[in-house]
Amino acid sequence: MTSLRGRLAAGLLANLASSICIVFLNKWLYVRTGFPNLSLTLLHFAATWLGLRCCQALGLFAPKSLRPAQVLPLALSFCGFVVFTNLSLQNNTVGTYQLAKAMTTPVIVLIQSLAYGKTFPARIKLTLIPITLGVFLNSYYDVKFNLLGIIFASIGVLVTSLYQVWVGAKQHELQVNSMQLLYYQAPMSCGILVCVVPFFEPVFGEGGIFGPWTLSAVFMVLLSGVIAFMVNLTIYWIIGNTSPVTYNMFGHFKFCITLMGGYILFKDPLSINQGLGITCTLFGILAYTHFKLSEQDGSKSKSKLVQRP
Repeated sequence: MTSLRGRLAAGLLANLASSICIVFLNKWLYVRTGFPNLSLTLLHFAATWLGLRCCQALGLFAPKSLRPAQVLPLALSFCGFVVFTNLSLQNNTVGTYQLAKAMTTPVIVLIQSLAYGKTFPARIKLTLIPITLGVFLNSYYDVKFNLLGIIFASIGVLVTSLYQVWVGAKQHELQVNSMQLLYYQAPMSCGILVCVVPFFEPVFGEGGIFGPWTLSAVFMVLLSGVIAFMVNLTIYWIIGNTSPVTYNMFGHFKFCITLMGGYILFKDPLSINQGLGITCTLFGILAYTHFKLSEQDGSKSKSKLVQRP
């Protein structure tokens, strides 16, 4: 029991450290070195794929044969959501970037309602009001407001929401888990970005992926690739060894730490109105999680009653 608790604590700490580090490390690379966004995303995909190859060799999961056409839409949306969320981080303060990600929940609810005919209880819908209002307040009163950054954040939220909806649908359709799906997505996404990068970013010379970068910049880029893989790996490990509930609740803790870290490390100004917006969004997220957990507990109780003779 003690060793199990120790492993769970280590897994949670590893996820906490890697999730927070990847945000601040990427922001540092954009601000201090000007490393190109698409090229950094390409390296992250490559590192994730190599990491998954190592996991496969160690027997941590078994790949399942899939046709490229089945994975291509996911690979495209995978590229889109990582690229645009990174562009949002590059052009916004860490606080605005982090709060914009919270809009994924309302957009997913909207997509599932309109495109898949899924219905949600009124109390779930009501929690989306403080989430949306909080994000609006923070963005409106952000003294570093950047129209381009908000556009990137909005596209990133839309593509991320589509990706998450499609991932759930594809896992059910193809009968695969997240790691099996990611195993095919990552190299395909790498191939897509290899073709796209030369049209938007220099490959050689100043500002290119093979440019005259300092040794410290190269080290930080490679480190960010390793951490990007660790983020994915620890997410699956925590959910597999605890539950999505534990991961969700732990996510709120990371949300707050990331916001505070952005204001401390990058000296992002924070007004009273922005603080109100952050509090409003956090309240909405907590309420949404509480109602969803109550909903799941109710479903489990009903299932047990049906099965009881």
